[in-house]
Parts: sequence; C-alpha cells; structure tokens
Amino acid sequence: MNSWNDGIRNAICYIEDHLTEDIDVNEIASKAFVSSFYFQKIFHVLCGFTVGEYIKNRRLTLAAQELCSTDIRVLDAALKYGYSSPDSFAKAFTKFHGVTPSQAREKNRSLNSVAPLKIKLTLEGGTMLEYKIAEKEQFTVMGVSRKFNSETSYQKIPEFWQEHMKSENGKIICGRYGICMDSEGQNFEYLIADNYSPESEVPEGLEIRVIPAGTWAVFPCHGTLPKSLQDVNTRIWSEWLPSCKTYRLAGNYNIEMYTKDMNYSEIWIPIEKN
Repeated sequence: MNSWNDGIRNAICYIEDHLTEDIDVNEIASKAFVSSFYFQKIFHVLCGFTVGEYIKNRRLTLAAQELCSTDIRVLDAALKYGYSSPDSFAKAFTKFHGVTPSQAREKNRSLNSVAPLKIKLTLEGGTMLEYKIAEKEQFTVMGVSRKFNSETSYQKIPEFWQEHMKSENGKIICGRYGICMDSEGQNFEYLIADNYSPESEVPEGLEIRVIPAGTWAVFPCHGTLPKSLQDVNTRIWSEWLPSCKTYRLAGNYNIEMYTKDMNYSEIWIPIEKN
C-alpha cells in the first residue's frame, strides 16, 4: 500500500475534480489504494459522514455559489450537479441551505457551505492500542444475512441485531460473529453468524459462508458494548492503519467476534505483508 495519507489525499482530489460528473465509488477508492468496501468504512469513521453525504454537500455548496454569482438557470444547475429534475434539486437545496434555489439569488441571503476536506498532519496517538497478529485456518460460519447500504448501515445494523434476537432464528444463531462482506461496492452483506459444523443441516432461511485461511490483526475490545467496540474501531482506522508499514488490508471483509462476557469482544481485520 502506498502512504495512507497520500491515498486519502488522492481520493479527495478525485472527488473535487469530478463533482459535476457521475462519480463511481470504486474509482474513488482506487485512488486511496483500497477497496470501496474499506474506503467507505474508513471514510465514515474518520470524517463522521459518508462519502455520499460529502459529495452531495459539496455539490450543493458549489451550486449555491454558482447561482449567486452567475445567471445560470436553476434547471441547468440541477442537471450540472447531478439532479434529474428541478424538483429533486430544489428539495435537496432547501434542506441544505434553508432557502430555495431562487431565493438564494436574493441579496443578504444566508447560505451554508462545506469546504473541501484537507489532510492535516497532527501529533496524535502516543497511547497503546492492544493487538496481535494471528494466523487462522479456514472456517465456516452459518447465519442470517442482509444487504445494507453504507449510507445507512450504522443505524440499520443495530436494528437488524435486535430483530434477529427476537426472531425464531435467534434461538438457533446466538451471534458469535458480526461479519461485513463486500458485495456491490456501496452495498454490502452483513452476516449475524455462529461457527458451523459440516455434518449439521442448514435450517431454512440460514446461509453458510466460508472464511478463508489467512493472517488477521486481532484487536481486543474491553468494556461495555457497543462503546468499547466503536472506540477501538475508530482507533484502528485513524491510528493503527496510517502508522502500519508492515501490513496492508487483505480481503473485503472484517469480523466482530463476541463472547459471553459482555465486557469483552474483538475486531478481526484480514491483512497481508507489504
């Protein structure tokens, strides 16, 4: 992997250079030297908003600036910044700026602005993040899966867990693992799963997945869920990955491993040597 900071910088520059065009998240991710699955996950953790939200807000920022400084028609501005109709553009514009596109042309109107992201090197870290490098054999899991969109997954996945634990399948699958698996770029599969024994039947509605053998970075999470897991997750992407020179990400999946002790869990990240 090239420098992580360079990769993020390249990805942001690519977005800025193509805001008036269709932007493929896979192409954005390639500029950061990672898969779209990992790019969207890391971007959201580091920035606090999704790639899609950032692109939308930047487009609406530029659209307002152009409406105020030129005689561009609202229809043309809508099409230029990725909206299929003036109505959909006006709705998004009004929600973001608090005024309609036509009102934005009026003098002394207050408008909102989202500036381009910039990479800033700061002195952070200095505290220990516990982890170990582990070799794991191939193993098979059985569970219930659902597709999620990266834009809404942080809200929807907890709802999926709650729904599952109240269902009949919740009596079969206790939820040892929460597995994110890339499938269609912005959309990914999430599996609530347990270990699977090949001699066992697969009940209707459940699926099996094979997790390949490989090297994993294993990060213990001590403390009350979900805060402990979320805190470690943030530090993995903001501290550990940028400073890691020996390994790079491998495989478009990662695993949350839960134990009976609700104060201990782990995050498993597949890696390979540079």
